[in-house]
Amino acid sequence: MSSDSGSLLSTLVNSYAGALISVSQTVGIQAEFLKAEVATGVNAPGSRVAALIGIIGSGVHSTAAVMADLEAFDAYVSAFTGGMVKADADDPMSMSVLGELTNMISGQALIKANVPGLDITPPQLISGENIRAIPPKKQDVKSFTLPFKVGSGKLYLILSLHG
Repeated sequence: MSSDSGSLLSTLVNSYAGALISVSQTVGIQAEFLKAEVATGVNAPGSRVAALIGIIGSGVHSTAAVMADLEAFDAYVSAFTGGMVKADADDPMSMSVLGELTNMISGQALIKANVPGLDITPPQLISGENIRAIPPKKQDVKSFTLPFKVGSGKLYLILSLHG
């Protein structure tokens, strides 16, 4: 991976971590960044829901995924809907909260990163028991998992930079 790619990855990691905390605070949730548990690759045990967004433009092909266990998912659904919708991985309304959360985090992160020409794709929503991402085994793909404590649950932010 070139030093430009390493610099971009570092910029995206810092921007996304700050954006996740900021967006969470905006909706009344305290997300605690667990720096000691940051991992290379993808490591999001217990995840039941996920939203994946592509980061594209300026010669960049990257992805950002938010993966959460049921407790963290419930906290965000409750916060976004004022407690009027129950978190349910089979319910499109509650799953849309995860998509909107990922959109908000990505939008704020790209503003913070200040890299001209970057844009995001619409989120893809995924649910299931112990879902996990299988990262490609290519030298030009660098991934990091940033874990956050949300109440009694965990939310993971996975960033991958291709190229």
